[in-house]
Amino acid sequence: MTPTQVTDPNDLCALRQRYSLERERRVRPDGARQYRQTEAEFGYYAADPYAEDVAGREPLLDTVDVAVVGGGFGGILAGARLRQQGVERVRIVEKGGDFGGTWYWNRYPGIHCDIESHVYLPMLDETGYVPEWKYAPGEEIRRHAVRIAEKYDLYPEALFSTAVTSLTWDDASETWIVATDRGDAFHATYVVTSTGTMSEPKLPGIPGIETFRGHTFHTSRWDYSYTGGTPDGGMTGLAGKRVGIVGTGATGVQAIPMLAEDAEHVYVFQRTPSSVDVRANRRTTAEDVGADREGWALERRQNFLRIVSGEPADQDLVADGWTASAALLEKLLPSFRRDEQGQSFEAAYELADAAKMNQLRARVGQTVTDPGTAEKLKPWYRYACKRPTFSDTYYEAFNRSNVSLVDTADTHGIERITEHGAVVGDDTYELDCLIFATGFSVGVSGILSGKLPVHGRGGTQLLHAWAQQGPRTLHGFTGNGFPNLIHMGSLHNASSVNFTHILDEQAVHAAALVAAAESGRALIEPSPEAEDAWLEVLAEDAADHEWFHAECTPGYYNREGLGRPNTASAYPHGAFAFHELLEQWREESIGEVLRPKAVLQEIRGHLCPLAAPGEGGE
Repeated sequence: MTPTQVTDPNDLCALRQRYSLERERRVRPDGARQYRQTEAEFGYYAADPYAEDVAGREPLLDTVDVAVVGGGFGGILAGARLRQQGVERVRIVEKGGDFGGTWYWNRYPGIHCDIESHVYLPMLDETGYVPEWKYAPGEEIRRHAVRIAEKYDLYPEALFSTAVTSLTWDDASETWIVATDRGDAFHATYVVTSTGTMSEPKLPGIPGIETFRGHTFHTSRWDYSYTGGTPDGGMTGLAGKRVGIVGTGATGVQAIPMLAEDAEHVYVFQRTPSSVDVRANRRTTAEDVGADREGWALERRQNFLRIVSGEPADQDLVADGWTASAALLEKLLPSFRRDEQGQSFEAAYELADAAKMNQLRARVGQTVTDPGTAEKLKPWYRYACKRPTFSDTYYEAFNRSNVSLVDTADTHGIERITEHGAVVGDDTYELDCLIFATGFSVGVSGILSGKLPVHGRGGTQLLHAWAQQGPRTLHGFTGNGFPNLIHMGSLHNASSVNFTHILDEQAVHAAALVAAAESGRALIEPSPEAEDAWLEVLAEDAADHEWFHAECTPGYYNREGLGRPNTASAYPHGAFAFHELLEQWREESIGEVLRPKAVLQEIRGHLCPLAAPGEGGE
């Protein structure tokens, strides 16, 4: 299929035609079903390469104040904010071998954050830490997660290399029974779930993947025992090796230049190119970011959130690719107040979008020396169709003689894998190693995927209830019939490109709910009327972006080309306004979610221990 040439970059009609043609080259009828989960015979792709010799232990059958499910930044921040509220026994349960979440799992070469570290790393004011780089490397981020956990004493009660398998509300004691895959069945007065939106690695369902005789792994479980080296490079194990990598999203953009330095040859299998803007990473000092002032980090991250949420700001403290293109994020997240919607707004928006994408495509042509390769690397879609990426080395890697770009758009990806390589069209690429930079099942937490069943009051299963009437919450945190259960995530609240800021605001809110319940010796449980009122707020000004994403190139934002239906699943006026709403609600209305306990006596610490599996009972 020959793409339509766009001779005038300002010709919107020609751009639309090119975007449509490029989209059709990549759409697959199986949509998201083209991926398979890392389960059964593919379970080894999700194994933990960093936790060696996990020690056995006796199952825990005790009682804690709060159980937090997930040890990424969401869980760590929940624990820290609960500590600030004076909560004593906080137990975080994490399937990884330590705190960090995504930053525990992702240690691939070249890994950095694409949000400025001075706004991405939470609790900088509280820990007194000033990041060393404008965009921090992964190890610095992971160490900061550990720093917070240590400061707030979250290690003593933590359970690592442990997965929660069920949450069951016990009506008699008015506590949750938390069961795990290591036989634990302990009680918790409150449960906070923060199971993450990027925790389940996914693989392309390529025929023959199980027959490959070379080495293979997922980037979220990078195998340094095979490659050698560290995230900083030096992968001596790849000397003389032909390496294939599948995926050119944010991970691939960072890992590919590093692979190019050490492998004999790198084959980059690309279905859809990312947009890659300038990163301009550099070392920073405390003076650069005003860290000599109290509250500097809060001021900076609030400023960043304000700008990317479409709110007015007197100055741009971060001044990077995100803030410069903030106006183009309107279709990616419900982050703007949209007071001026209509044909004139959309026309101006499309012109600004075209100008930005023309700039990004021009950057490819200016950097990549081979015209054919450069053309294949150009992103032909609108800015908010895929998550923007940033790099100062990615395009340069394709000027190396040992890097080959394999365009798989017309074959919808690699067609099949043989014992010795990958087949695309009429060509077979012999490989010694095949790496999957295919990301995660974004937005699919353990609860929403059904892997973590939740049984509330009267045995009602959460997903069954939601399947019948749709998700029901107040502010995305709590729900009727599931007392003292607090969700963290993106459902029914607000999100932004800097998700750690979102998680910290959620952690503050969760801790405030627990503190209010403790003070009033009450249960946290909204009424059905409160849920109805919140759902009405979400629906009243819900964004109409379905048409936009229907025209986008396939990706996880639009269910791999199958569309992104309009749903009242997020606060429609952006994260900055949502945080203001929550703060006011905590000051004025938090008592509305408190319900009297039926159990009047103090139960904490006085529950009869549950029998461990196999130790009696029916």
